[in-house]
Amino acid sequence: MNYNTSRPKMIIPEYGRHIQSLIDHAVKLEDKDKRNEMALAIIDVMGQLNPHLRDVQDFKHKLWDHIFIMSDFKLEVDSPYPVPTPEHFTEKPNKMSYPQNNTRFKHYGKGVENLVKAAIAMEEGEEKDELINSIANLMKKHYITWGRSSVNDDQIISDLIKIAKGKLKVPTSIELIPTKEIATRNTTTTTAQKTNKKKNRKSKSRKKY
Repeated sequence: MNYNTSRPKMIIPEYGRHIQSLIDHAVKLEDKDKRNEMALAIIDVMGQLNPHLRDVQDFKHKLWDHIFIMSDFKLEVDSPYPVPTPEHFTEKPNKMSYPQNNTRFKHYGKGVENLVKAAIAMEEGEEKDELINSIANLMKKHYITWGRSSVNDDQIISDLIKIAKGKLKVPTSIELIPTKEIATRNTTTTTAQKTNKKKNRKSKSRKKY
C-alpha cells in the first residue's frame, strides 16, 4: 500500500492524487493523438470534481491552465487556449458555459467514459492497471460527491466493467479510497467554500461604505 507521506508532493492538492496520476500518465504517452484524447478526458473530470468553479469566469481556460501547471508544464497537447509558461503564467477568470453530455452513467460523467476508452486502448501492463485504479477511485469519488452517502466497492467495479462494455479487465490488486476519507474531504471542501463566500460578502459590504 502506498501512503501519501511517501508519495511526491501534489502541485494542486485540491484535485486529488488520482488526477495528478492521470496527468503524469498523459505526459508519458508518446502518441500525440492519445495525449490529446487523454487531456480532454482529464479536463472533463476536473470540471466535474469542482462544480463550484463553474461560477468562476473563464471556467474552461482555468482548467487548462491547471492541467499544464500540474504537469509541470511538460504536457504537450493541442490546447484551445495559449499554453502558459512558468515565467509568464497569469490567471484571467471569465465566465464560460459548461457543456452537458448524455451518458449512460450520468453521475460519473462523460470524462470517466473517455478515460475508460483510453484505458481499453492501452496495452496490458502496470501503467494500464494504474490508470484503471485511478478511474475506479474517481468513479467512487463522483458517486459519493453527487448525493450518495456510501457505496460498495463491488458496485464501482461493476459499473466500471459496464461502462467498458466488458472490454476492460479490472486488476485484483485494485485499491479504492475508503468512503469515510472521501466524505471527510467533501466536508472540508464544502466548509472552505462557505467560509470564502462569507468573506466575499463581508468584503463587498465594506466596499459600499
